[in-house]
Amino acid sequence: MEALEALYSRRSIKGFTDQMPTLEEIERVTKAGMAAPTGMGLQSPYIVVVKNRELRDELSRMNGEVLGTSSDPFYNAPVIIVVLADRSRGTYLYDGSLVIGNMLNAAHAIGLGACWIHRAKEVFASERGKALLAEWGVVTGGEDVEGIGHVALGYAAVEPKLAKPRKEGYVRVI
Repeated sequence: MEALEALYSRRSIKGFTDQMPTLEEIERVTKAGMAAPTGMGLQSPYIVVVKNRELRDELSRMNGEVLGTSSDPFYNAPVIIVVLADRSRGTYLYDGSLVIGNMLNAAHAIGLGACWIHRAKEVFASERGKALLAEWGVVTGGEDVEGIGHVALGYAAVEPKLAKPRKEGYVRVI
């Protein structure tokens, strides 16, 4: 898919099949995330791909608790990509956001569905979230890592909603 066409046509997918994306597809998506620009090239983000169903379901429950729901905030996506970033970098939040944006666009470009799911900050500020970071080797000592977001990834089971019209005055050329 042409790059601009992908950017213009991407929409959030809020319903997934159980079919697991291939390792090659996941690698293509995460490689796009790693290609995102970061402040001073310091690469503050971390990308954690969760394919394990048990762990994925635990993250869903944790995210749902923050949201105040028992439903699956990940829309049944078989893969959850967690994006975290080192808070010691002044641009960490922007860096992590760009990583997520690149991965959302890459997923769409290769025929996968994806959706940015919030509440990673709260999930990974919890005691269990901190323990997961240590288990995953993201935090090994004094690092100050914050959850930026989750990417729900898989094959779409639903048609995305149509794009809302762009607001009047969105772009101003001076």
